[in-house]
Amino acid sequence: MKSLLPYALAAAAVAGLATAASADMMSKLGAGEGQVDIVAWPGYIERGDSDKAYDWVTEFERKTSCKVNVKTANTSDEMVALMNEGGFDLVTASGDASLRLVAGKRVQQINTALIPSWKTVDERLQNAAWHTVDGKHFGVPYQWGPNLLMYNTNVFKDPPKSWSVVFEEQNLPDGKTNKGRVQAYDGPIYIADAALYLMKKKPELGIKDPYELNEDQYKAALEVLRGQRKIVGRYWHDANMQVDDFKNEGVVASSSWPFQVNLLAADPKKLPVASTIPDEGATGWADTTMMHSEAKHPNCAYLWMEHSLEPKLQGDLAAWFGSVPAVTAACKGNALLTDAGCDGNGAANFAKISFWRTPTAKCTSQKECVPYYRWVSDMIAVIGGR
Repeated sequence: MKSLLPYALAAAAVAGLATAASADMMSKLGAGEGQVDIVAWPGYIERGDSDKAYDWVTEFERKTSCKVNVKTANTSDEMVALMNEGGFDLVTASGDASLRLVAGKRVQQINTALIPSWKTVDERLQNAAWHTVDGKHFGVPYQWGPNLLMYNTNVFKDPPKSWSVVFEEQNLPDGKTNKGRVQAYDGPIYIADAALYLMKKKPELGIKDPYELNEDQYKAALEVLRGQRKIVGRYWHDANMQVDDFKNEGVVASSSWPFQVNLLAADPKKLPVASTIPDEGATGWADTTMMHSEAKHPNCAYLWMEHSLEPKLQGDLAAWFGSVPAVTAACKGNALLTDAGCDGNGAANFAKISFWRTPTAKCTSQKECVPYYRWVSDMIAVIGGR
């Protein structure tokens, strides 16, 4: 299990969440500085090393003379910690990190007039709450998708209808217990998955938003996670490690990303894996490319943000990661994604997804909610068996 220190480091950025501030917004572009340093999710910035067909870096470097350097991060909290440390120009932040970065003054307002392709972004994402504060944009939408339930089709002949298969001890369709055969995501934001599950299982709790929980609702979600702790074989954060666990360690069900599902489906051994969104719905992520407030290579950063919206890149990335493009035009005419790819990756499920965002004490669904710093400390306790 990895160190939980990044959670504690990231939590420090939450304290100032109510007061958004930004660095001075750029008003014009100059010459590229020769490089751009990006913190990104695994599989988000590809240069053909894994598969020659998936390369959206080489051509960018040739055209702009901006060398792309990538630091991979496996959780949103790692991304926040890295941006707090500095030394990076951009980050592909999910909604549970983006507002913390704004509040912590780690990212700057984006001048969309300097990004010609901004107008091509899906209108549902252009003003999304996880990167837009007081009408100001703090990033460029990149990709989105659901947190799926991945399962072994030899164990589940039919797709599981409920997240209960990973939350509650039970015998699975093969007659064996799920104890030790399921996984859970190890980020504090996973508390929202338990809350989403409770919205249908215990409607009397009155949960309207899995990211806005009062004390009673929050305690109920923690109880679900403490019960789950007894059956979880491993908490996952490393996508490739989860793939190995499904291959070699007997894991048969877990929350996951389309990225892992695609990797397993493409395995020459034809591993028996599929995915579904259960009846309760799913949490999900809508990732935004955000620029550090003290970016050393701002011109190359802006050039990359414009490049990131290029339809071919958007489509190729969606095919590689199993995500949905932020530019809807990418859903047609892409050889790798195919015209059926966006539907296959869940484009029609937008309304079913509760997208990650940072929980705050001030909320809209009720008077007061449990803030994120509590989520951080309590998730550490849950994983530690307390």
